[in-house]
Amino acid sequence: VMSSSSSSALQTEIFQYIDAHQSEFIENLKEWVAVESDSIQPDLRKEVIQMMALAADRLAALGATVNLVNLRSHQLPDGQDLPLPPVILGQLGENPQNPTVCFYGHVDVQPAKKEDGWKTDPYTLTEINGVYLVVRNLYGRGATDNKGPVLAWINAVETFRALKLVVNFKFVIEGMEEAGSLGLEELLEESQWFFSDVDYIVISDNLWLSNKKPALTYGSRGNACFSVEVECGAKDLHSGTFGGIIHEPMTDLIALLDSLVDPTGRIQIPGIYDSVAALTEEEEKLYESIEFDLEEHKNNSGVKKFLYGTKEEILLHLWRYPSLSIHGIEGAFHEPGIKTVIPAKVIGKFSIRQVPHMDLSIVKQQVVEHLEGVFSKRNSPNKLKVSMPLSAKPWLADVNNPLYEAARRAIKTVFGENPDFIRDGSTIPVAIMFQTIAQKSLMMFPIGAADDGEHSQNEKISRHNYIEGTKVFAAFFLEIAKLH
Repeated sequence: VMSSSSSSALQTEIFQYIDAHQSEFIENLKEWVAVESDSIQPDLRKEVIQMMALAADRLAALGATVNLVNLRSHQLPDGQDLPLPPVILGQLGENPQNPTVCFYGHVDVQPAKKEDGWKTDPYTLTEINGVYLVVRNLYGRGATDNKGPVLAWINAVETFRALKLVVNFKFVIEGMEEAGSLGLEELLEESQWFFSDVDYIVISDNLWLSNKKPALTYGSRGNACFSVEVECGAKDLHSGTFGGIIHEPMTDLIALLDSLVDPTGRIQIPGIYDSVAALTEEEEKLYESIEFDLEEHKNNSGVKKFLYGTKEEILLHLWRYPSLSIHGIEGAFHEPGIKTVIPAKVIGKFSIRQVPHMDLSIVKQQVVEHLEGVFSKRNSPNKLKVSMPLSAKPWLADVNNPLYEAARRAIKTVFGENPDFIRDGSTIPVAIMFQTIAQKSLMMFPIGAADDGEHSQNEKISRHNYIEGTKVFAAFFLEIAKLH
């Protein structure tokens, strides 16, 4: 175990190194942002592959062993085959005395064009002073999601490499996250050996809850997507000829969708709340100190009123209670103007964000039984079909795990305050994937602020978050070394 005096001397030296190299770290980010590694548009696939090579070179330059693992190709809707970019499995340091931390990140980005409403060219990292000169933002696609955090981690590793290695590092870096991480799960399952000596897994691919206060994420909701199909016959009918004498599929479907959730947002499916984890006192305490501006959240959303009036209730319903949302109806007439058609077949689409202890197969059964019950009371001769085409499990970590304690201390050292412990209302498939396959302690450790605008126009990371984020990762390595 490191002595605290040698640790703090090393820390001072490390922070000085990071400050001295910050313009170089920003140049690196500029070089990475310049690559249009959009994994969604097929014609940019070669850019993604180039980006993977760039990341591999950066790790190799640190002395890491880098394995660029080739994946299969995948088929596009038009039938053509497109190669998947390789995945990086890297390793630096193999001292059995030292703990091993595995980092996951991705270097592909969401599509972006200047004409979408960007103030600057999305692929030219541009530094702009904020309202107060202290805030200097670095604008560019991928700055916060996820090139900035991946580089901050690599910068922190480089700092250690330059000074003294006290932790072994492993890296899993992919280039298809924005397109659903195609091929990653199979690769991880075939590479379970890679995690055999890993003690901790860290993912930095999300944001703080506030613009200023750091956060650590310990959970996310899952998602179960449903489709409910009602069909009466082979063809659409005219409402003048058939209106009033048939059971219309659309009327059935509206009644089915209307039965799912009440005006207060409570899901009406019997039994759905039965296995939701009970709220403990310790967990409730975590919500008190959380920095969350209700009005700001309301303004960002553009809605007048939320279902709940307090910060705690809002966060509880976003993070640890299930929710049901209706997303659309396929097969109905939706263009402007009037068309007096009775559609022959309509498909309603909705999803349930599920939370720990809810079992997907039971949720599916509850949904099917509920909809079949509502439908049978209508005495409709139409055909009903309910299916769950897509589902992902929730993820939850223990905030008392030494991993979270080490990160909390690192944040206190660098940012001068304790982080908020937060959950995510959406689904984080990679967290669930790593947790399931590697069976190791996993933590989400964001360095981007709530207003970074990932996936939207004018995405940015502040210079402060990028450089201090590099420091916080470095301080975290020291804390991990102390644990061992």
